[in-house]
Amino acid sequence: MKSIMDYLRLILFVSGVLLGVQVPAFVDQYGQRLQAHTQEAKLSLDQFQRDADRFFAGDIQRLIQHYQQNPDQVVNAGGDSIEAIYQRYQLLNGALNQFNQTAYSGFEQVAFEPLEDIRQEVWQNFSHTIMLDTRAIAIGLVIGFILSLACELCLVGCGKGCRHAYRAMKPKAKMNTE
Repeated sequence: MKSIMDYLRLILFVSGVLLGVQVPAFVDQYGQRLQAHTQEAKLSLDQFQRDADRFFAGDIQRLIQHYQQNPDQVVNAGGDSIEAIYQRYQLLNGALNQFNQTAYSGFEQVAFEPLEDIRQEVWQNFSHTIMLDTRAIAIGLVIGFILSLACELCLVGCGKGCRHAYRAMKPKAKMNTE
């Protein structure tokens, strides 16, 4: 029985390590998609930025206001579209700068403050890869240890609870037979 428990612990640990080394790959793919979306938004905004540079001394907000204040509804709606592209670019660029601040800021962003549409896109298209860098190995070992420790504590707790319940019922059973 002891060797079965040892194998179970080993399987849990290895499973946790394999799960843990996927985390850096997910964060890396999130960062790549975030960068791609930011570049795409910038490309969409570039033509309007050139117009702002040419006519409004580079102030894209003034260009947007010019479009939105135009009495022509089509041009006015165009201003709303430009503003939406600009706001999206600002959001993506801010998230990308936050993602790239430190070696672990990407992990923090994905865990606590992700852009939900980017995270969903990564989750739906995630390609399981094993990155064998220092961070991936460290995270894998930590998650493997935590998973095996949590399962061990649950099993030990259940075993102690069952043993306590068995001992509590055992004297009552003797009394009922007498």
